[in-house]
Amino acid sequence: MSLSDLFKSEEDLQLEKKTLVFLRWIAIIGQLIAILSVHFVFNFEFPVFLCLLIIFLGTLTNLYLHLWFRKNDLSAFDSAIFLFYDLFQLSLLLFLTGGIKNPFVIFLIVPAIVSSTLLTLKNTFILAFATILFLIILTFNHLPLPHPGNLHFHVPDYYLYSVPLAVIIALIFLTYFGARFGIESRQRAGALRELEMALAKEHELETIGLQAAAAVHSLGTPLSTITVIAKELRKEAVKNPKYLKDLDLLLSQTKRCSEILKKISTAQIEEDKFISEITIKNLLIEITKSFEEISNKKITLNFDQAKKEIPMDRSVEITYGIRNFIGNSVKFSKSNININLEADSKKVKISISDDGPGFPQDVSKRIGQPYITTSSEYLRSKAGLGLGTFIGKTLLERKKASLEFSNSETGGALVTIAWRTSDLII
Repeated sequence: MSLSDLFKSEEDLQLEKKTLVFLRWIAIIGQLIAILSVHFVFNFEFPVFLCLLIIFLGTLTNLYLHLWFRKNDLSAFDSAIFLFYDLFQLSLLLFLTGGIKNPFVIFLIVPAIVSSTLLTLKNTFILAFATILFLIILTFNHLPLPHPGNLHFHVPDYYLYSVPLAVIIALIFLTYFGARFGIESRQRAGALRELEMALAKEHELETIGLQAAAAVHSLGTPLSTITVIAKELRKEAVKNPKYLKDLDLLLSQTKRCSEILKKISTAQIEEDKFISEITIKNLLIEITKSFEEISNKKITLNFDQAKKEIPMDRSVEITYGIRNFIGNSVKFSKSNININLEADSKKVKISISDDGPGFPQDVSKRIGQPYITTSSEYLRSKAGLGLGTFIGKTLLERKKASLEFSNSETGGALVTIAWRTSDLII
């Protein structure tokens, strides 16, 4: 991910209130321990009551956030306000206790780092700018470092100025990587949610078929009962012709329902057998035929190296993953797609290649990651953000497949999917 990618992120982020409250309690308790230790244990001279007043005000703000702030999820703006207050509070404490000479000055970068990981870049840059401003102020304006009363702490100017410079460098370094890791983590979490949704839809379709079979079984008995009773009533209704028409209609509709259920039952039985068992070769044939019906491009299947039939369970993950990569080849190829199957007792390998532009060099090392874009305008106009490839790759890897992405000798894209036969065969 480049620096420009960070600026493109426009997420509406929120920070959980209890997370911020917990972080602020840790900071307040740490400040209190440090102040009390320096005053009562080391007996150093410094304005201890002003420091305790500042910490007390920070405690009040955290109690307000915890008890009276109604939102459970703070907006990026609300979170930034509280983090800015924490930055200002710590700057005041440092001003009273030695400024840039205080070794705890490094903690000034914490609010900006928290923001870089959990909030937007706009908030992060505002906090980082404020941190740098406070560092400069504390370098030239501060009260003496706490001391026992007979110590004058003095350091050369070059050392004094190098401390804020080092802290600023650390601030820039950590906020950049915090922002980068935070965005990547959120993108991967979003991609995984898309993956779970895709799987849920596929399993839902399969569940509908099972529910249809259960309905056939459950409705069969009451329909048979209705038919028997209706026939008996018709025999009795010979003496009263005005009910014959209604009973004949009831019998005809019951018979129609039975025929519909019979058709559903027959179709369901055939479908169950088809779903439960299939060979890898037939699966490829089935997938390619579905694309031949919607595309004029030529898809060539090569089974010359398939020395063994590999029976397997029809898996939603495997079907979806293979279909995704064949679909990408159909989308980006000029006219030809080649699918080669190798199968023996040790391994099964599917190679999918096309005569398209291939994988662009600027993203070749990141193929399979979510939310990637290429600098090629042509490819960018036809491609998405790599989410489909990420989902297909993840699904196949869940079924113990290994994948390789490269460009073929002719320049087109080449995707290789491989299993150990023992991992695939029933």
